[in-house]
Amino acid sequence: MLWKLEGLSEYDVRRPLTPTGTNLLGLVKHVTYVELGYLGDTFGRPAAPGRPWYGPVADDNSDMWASADESRADIVDRYRQAWQHADATVAALPPDTVGKVPWWQSGKDEITLHHALARVLADTQRHAGQADILREQLDGSAGWLQNSTNLPSDDPAWWQDHRDRLERTAREAADRA
Repeated sequence: MLWKLEGLSEYDVRRPLTPTGTNLLGLVKHVTYVELGYLGDTFGRPAAPGRPWYGPVADDNSDMWASADESRADIVDRYRQAWQHADATVAALPPDTVGKVPWWQSGKDEITLHHALARVLADTQRHAGQADILREQLDGSAGWLQNSTNLPSDDPAWWQDHRDRLERTAREAADRA
């Protein structure tokens, strides 16, 4: 997730790139919130200073965007702290430990650490995929890691040919329909 922010301006990491306002720094902030919540608060292991963008006075959807007062460095640092906190929870508790998700309905709020890990993984993967697409749309950067893309080519001409082939295929299929 973090390399998707590298080399981009403050504006580009924050600006809304979809009709619902999805943005790269907001995605990092959100996955931080998810890790701290599911792998901290849920198991009675809140991290200091907690989740300041969560609670009754928080703006709607405030975990999905960064205010002008929140620095990129602070959000990235908080994400790294969330990793450490999650690792400490996993090291301290067996996978079948039951916790209570504070924002779930009472009586339906119990979850095992194993289940919480699966939820966090699924959420992170979902948002990492969104970050991949947003970054590629911004400046063409694509792939798994900055220096190891896992893509078949880094040649822009190859990708243009590939895209053109897909466009022809889509039009051909539409004409047959």
